[in-house]
Amino acid sequence: MAKEKNIKRDKRLKKIKKERGLFATLVYFVIIAAAASLFVMAGYGIVDSFLISEIHEEDEDMKFCLSIYQNKSEEEGLDILKLKGREFYITDPSGKVIYENVKNTRSDKGTMLRLDYNGFENVEAYLDNEKNFFVFRGEGMELLWLDVLKEVIAVNDAFVESSLSVDVHEETDGDNGIVFSKSDATDLAVAEIAAAEKVYMPFWIKLDLSDGSVFFGKAYVDFGVNEIATVIVLGFALAALLILIFIMMIIGTIGRAIRYKKLKDFFYNDEVTKGRNWTYFLVKGEQMLKRPWNAAKKYAVVDLKFVGYGTYCLCHSVIEGNDLLKKIMWGLNALVDKKEIAVHRDADKFAMLLKYEAESELEARLVDVTKKLAEIDREHAFNFQAGVCTIEPSLNNGRPKKRKYINLEEIFNNAAMALGKFDGSSDSGVRFYDQQLKDEQKWIEDVQARQQRAIDNEEFVVYYQPKYSPDTGKLKGAEALIRWQSPEFGFVPPGRIIPIFEKNGFVLNIDHYMIKHVARDQKRWLDAGYKCVPVSVNVSRAHFIESDLAEQIRDMVDAEGAPHEYIEIELTESAFFDDKNALMSTIERLKSYGFAVSMDDFGSGYSSLNSLKDLALDVLKLDAEFFRGDNESDRGQIVVSEAIKLAKSLNMRVVAEGVEAKDQVDFLATQGCDMIQGYYFAKPMPGNEYEKKMEEDREGERSESRE
Repeated sequence: MAKEKNIKRDKRLKKIKKERGLFATLVYFVIIAAAASLFVMAGYGIVDSFLISEIHEEDEDMKFCLSIYQNKSEEEGLDILKLKGREFYITDPSGKVIYENVKNTRSDKGTMLRLDYNGFENVEAYLDNEKNFFVFRGEGMELLWLDVLKEVIAVNDAFVESSLSVDVHEETDGDNGIVFSKSDATDLAVAEIAAAEKVYMPFWIKLDLSDGSVFFGKAYVDFGVNEIATVIVLGFALAALLILIFIMMIIGTIGRAIRYKKLKDFFYNDEVTKGRNWTYFLVKGEQMLKRPWNAAKKYAVVDLKFVGYGTYCLCHSVIEGNDLLKKIMWGLNALVDKKEIAVHRDADKFAMLLKYEAESELEARLVDVTKKLAEIDREHAFNFQAGVCTIEPSLNNGRPKKRKYINLEEIFNNAAMALGKFDGSSDSGVRFYDQQLKDEQKWIEDVQARQQRAIDNEEFVVYYQPKYSPDTGKLKGAEALIRWQSPEFGFVPPGRIIPIFEKNGFVLNIDHYMIKHVARDQKRWLDAGYKCVPVSVNVSRAHFIESDLAEQIRDMVDAEGAPHEYIEIELTESAFFDDKNALMSTIERLKSYGFAVSMDDFGSGYSSLNSLKDLALDVLKLDAEFFRGDNESDRGQIVVSEAIKLAKSLNMRVVAEGVEAKDQVDFLATQGCDMIQGYYFAKPMPGNEYEKKMEEDREGERSESRE
């Protein structure tokens, strides 16, 4: 059960950690990647579309040039191609160059380009060996442009008139007799060249001629200002978006980290001391113990109690008490190192997880801690008690192994058991969870594992302790007491099991079991002709939270067929300090159903005359402590005598339990005590022996009647 609880808690913590931002961070990275991909794809699409358009234009131009070459005479076609400024060479069918106007820098690596442009077209293209990358076109362009310009002017004189100024420094070209302004032409050329400077990528296009010759033209993919600007804008936009998303991611991560810290503070901080709390101790402590590098280390879990905290608050105030707890928390933090834990658990309790080498060294350290904390307030002297449970390394073939599963809460409970060994003492000290406590803990676990089976198999046995009249020595009643006849553990007295049942709530089942069996025995004995006397059955104070307790008891007794007057319901005195109104109502209904009601252990430490005043009880049982110690004490006898007188005045019968000596019996007889229950007359006995006592009593009455 504890393991399942820890697993669930660990899952919740893992969920919180995931919510801390891992998922959101992954989402941000996905968004960044998606945005980058979209921009790259968009940019690639634009560039790809531009390249296809440029290659198509170059291919069409090459085909146009080739058609001119094929349709004109060889010399005329070459002149026209030269006029267009194309760089090419032509080979015959055998591959021999028959014409070239440019150096052959074509690579042998060719490929067929598939153009998605006005239908699918294929272009056979080759890389350039010298410049197979983007370069700036610049130097040398002016002369080429001037050569072309001259040819254009020679063809169309109107171009000169409309496009060029020829009013100064006229010169005549010797070859063509053309008159133009060289300065203006040069200025125009430089301006046009400057405006036309582009980034370009050279490649070669192959075209086959009809006669088997091959045309290789050098083509260019030019990137003008607009295209370059588009690419730059896209690049900047992508970079800006990525930076924006990254900034948002950083802001979001920081925000989540702040929120996670606040969440941890909410769950891990103690409101009273402003230090760490019990949840922090369990979570961080288990994490520390499970780390592989801590497998060989020894740890100690400490339950530290501030003795007298309640009294301090009562004498001063809760606020001052809380301030004192803060000082203690600060003091503890100063006494532990960074790899140890100290927290405020609850009220006057603190918890620590400490490293140690030897138990003697650990004990000395804790003694020193209690001494230093005792001096935390110069005006008061405080005491501190420490319960300790050590955690040794687990070994596998002599080597420490990782603590994969560890329940720190269970270990702390062991430390709390060690703290309980102080048994109400207020002195400072240190107690260790030792073998004796381990055996006790194992016994509790064994009992709890078998308790229901013991009920089902009726392993619990009802014992009866008779009650006798101090005057006549006759049987007047009995008390039912439980014993456990266990197949595994043998005969188990009630002192070893009832405290366990009271703590875990199983005592309610025991109460039902006892009432049913006593009623069953009484019915059987009545049917057998025995003279039965009332038998008292203890009912736990825990039962009185049930509003229908009286009806439950009535129905159980009726189911067994026993008369109500033979069942006495016995309440411990401590029950009278619970819900008094509910208790009074239950007692009144029990009495109305014919049951007698008694108060057990009167005078054991919780006595209240108001209880006797308000509750209409039938029997008062004096606690056995009245009859231990100095039996000759006048003060003790006065108390017992007055208690009996008080009960008699309230029409209550009196039972003295724990009586073991004749002088006690004689004294009680003189005081008017109705019944005595103790070893002087009889010890608790099983049902068959109790039957013999009833038989002896019946025979005694018969003898008296014959006399």
